[in-house]
Amino acid sequence: QVQLVESGGGLVQAGGSLRLSCAASGRTFSTYVMGWFRQAPGKEREFVVAISWSDDMTYYADTVKGGFTSSRDNAKNTVYLQMNSPKPEDTAVYYCAARITWDTKMMVTTSPWSYWGQGTQVTVSS
Repeated sequence: QVQLVESGGGLVQAGGSLRLSCAASGRTFSTYVMGWFRQAPGKEREFVVAISWSDDMTYYADTVKGGFTSSRDNAKNTVYLQMNSPKPEDTAVYYCAARITWDTKMMVTTSPWSYWGQGTQVTVSS
């Protein structure tokens, strides 16, 4: 069982930067692939990025490639999403998620992820 708590959301100007954090409970954090998703009002939840157990692999959605960076600190049971130069269309609730296996086909959908946080709101103003 893993419990996930996101933080760091808020209001940011377009072109600024924001770092989200997701803290995980439990001693097995390093055995989970971690991911970030987001959901804008009236839209489905969409994949943002997945990061492997030891931070040696990342897989980004094309929509955020080059602007967002994910990393993790297994000693702190925390995964991060650094948002650089966000745009108003990046406004959404951001969720972190956890799963056991790395599968680039499956990871981009929500159903294969086992655990979810409650989300943190990010609003990007123009």
